[in-house]
Amino acid sequence: MTQTQRPDTDDRAHDKPHDADGTLPQPQDPQQDPPHAPDHGTAPFPEPDREPVGSDWQLQEGVRYLVCLDVDGTLVDHDGRMSQAVLDSARAAAAAGHHLVIATGRSRGATLPVCEKLGLESGYAVSSNGGITMHLSSEHEDWYRVIDAVTFNPEKALQALREVLPAAKYAIETADGSFYSTERFQDGSFGIEAIPTDMRGLAELDAVRLVVSSSAEEPEDFAEAIDRSGLHGVAYSVGWTSWLDVAANGVSKASALEQVRRRLDVDPAHTVAIGDGHNDIEMLEWAARGVAMGQAPDEVVEAAREVTTSVYQDGAARILRSLLPQG
Repeated sequence: MTQTQRPDTDDRAHDKPHDADGTLPQPQDPQQDPPHAPDHGTAPFPEPDREPVGSDWQLQEGVRYLVCLDVDGTLVDHDGRMSQAVLDSARAAAAAGHHLVIATGRSRGATLPVCEKLGLESGYAVSSNGGITMHLSSEHEDWYRVIDAVTFNPEKALQALREVLPAAKYAIETADGSFYSTERFQDGSFGIEAIPTDMRGLAELDAVRLVVSSSAEEPEDFAEAIDRSGLHGVAYSVGWTSWLDVAANGVSKASALEQVRRRLDVDPAHTVAIGDGHNDIEMLEWAARGVAMGQAPDEVVEAAREVTTSVYQDGAARILRSLLPQG
């Protein structure tokens, strides 16, 4: 059964990213890129040769827009690098009064460094493809507080997937920010070292997100296996690699962002979203101005109202600059 948990402030014991030996990493120079955590909903290559496509959208003077930003493939490239142009335009949009909200498939531990790099001292952030929503404020210990964590029982999904992907690696993200995994499964997008367990141990957890990865199947075969598994009662997104994210039924970046929009009392017509992956489709459809990155696959472009240039051509910066007063 799907349930919504709102953890208290003591749920942050495992939130900071750890090095491979379990120790906390040393503080980074704020001018350097945050630890990279690939968002497996995006495609490293090939990139379509796609020209930007505009719309009739126009900036309304005095409006504070809700601007929802995917990370990997949007703000940072597939090597985890954020260009100076993207960084400057994002900071300028925030300084202009717009509500910038990171919306990513990364865990909270891998999301917060991006918020910090952009200088988002207050507001909201969405991680785990909508499973976790955080409020950012200096009033909170550690600068943030989880205000919504939507969990589900992963047992049936694990059983169905194990039958078609017996050699895959499995991991569960829980509401307190911990990760548990089989087969020494570790990934940068976890933002923390996963605790080893077995399938039975995973099935007993309340999950914010179930992650499946396989090196034994090509992406096409992996996607076909997911189809054969007959997954139901959950939301899921297959990435461009042999990677699967599973969440509670009805959970997406869009579902979490709609709650943020209501909290901020932003008119639905004043919402902007930029993304490039399959896990961005609902978000781009939800936003009044949904913008696909230039390298996005056709299915993502079809869900968008506009298309900008690719991540390697600072496509996000192009849209962010359009939110700044002209003249």
